Amino acid sequence: MFKIHVALPNGHAELLTLPPSSTVQDLKTAAQQAIGKKHLRLITAKNQVLVDFEQTLEESEIEDGECLTALVLQPQLAATEGAFALWCHGDSAIVTWGGFSRGGESSAVKDQLRGVQQIQATDSAFAAILQDGSVVTWGDAERGGYSSAVRDQLKGVQQIQATHRAFAAILEDGSVVAWGRPEYGGDSSAVQDHRGVQQIQATERAFAAILEHGSVVTWGCPGCGGDSSAVQDQLRGVQQIQASHRAFAAILEDGSVITWGSANYGGDSSAVRDQLRDVRQIQATQSAFAAILADGSVVTWGDAEDGGDSSAVQDQLRMV
Repeated sequence: MFKIHVALPNGHAELLTLPPSSTVQDLKTAAQQAIGKKHLRLITAKNQVLVDFEQTLEESEIEDGECLTALVLQPQLAATEGAFALWCHGDSAIVTWGGFSRGGESSAVKDQLRGVQQIQATDSAFAAILQDGSVVTWGDAERGGYSSAVRDQLKGVQQIQATHRAFAAILEDGSVVAWGRPEYGGDSSAVQDHRGVQQIQATERAFAAILEHGSVVTWGCPGCGGDSSAVQDQLRGVQQIQASHRAFAAILEDGSVITWGSANYGGDSSAVRDQLRDVRQIQATQSAFAAILADGSVVTWGDAEDGGDSSAVQDQLRMV
């Protein structure tokens, strides 16, 4: 029998006794029960993270009397419109449930999901960034669940963003790779020659990418924010972009705001343009925006029923 010490960073330790033929999963289960935590990452004395749960203790080169460090992981949830995925950063145990065709069934890629760093979702598919920078997808093939056409390009992925039916990934060189329905932003040819992408934001059918010098590139459904040509010359020094379902709002370095996309979804801010000065933050509902100014006041625009008209509560907003 192997005697293995498992210690938390705070010094709390437990002694486990297991047969040498036990698997890493057996070890992890015993550690979870002894420590009383469901989500753990086990690290050997040689500073190696145990990720292959089917290996035996001997195959993992764990020795009798070894001391392992156990890190408690915070579980996270990702969701499509019909399924959930429960996961922990850097772990390999993912649980999915809900509609099979919407990402609830992940058995086909279970063996590939090792060291997950981030999970993003369209309305019916998931995309996971792994520790080595590669990407694994599952769910509805036409809505981002099938990424084989761009698999060779998905190396060194840093971040993934999603519209309702397409994904866009930022690579370590600042380039962008997209897949999924073209009319939802799955065709990234408009941005393929650009490098230095810092951040991507998405409406339900279009993407907007901020480049390192503060300019913006957009693609996807033109009427949902994918066409920014009318304001392109004004999009300089962009610091932040927020999105409603079909429009974008960008805060510039001077604190002013530029909007584009569907007017019914907040893409037209001309009625409040003179008020949008020294903007610090913008948030959005599905068809309206609200901006907090440097003096703490709030300016809103877009669909009145979705929060675009805040006149009834302006007195209260001034008191906050």
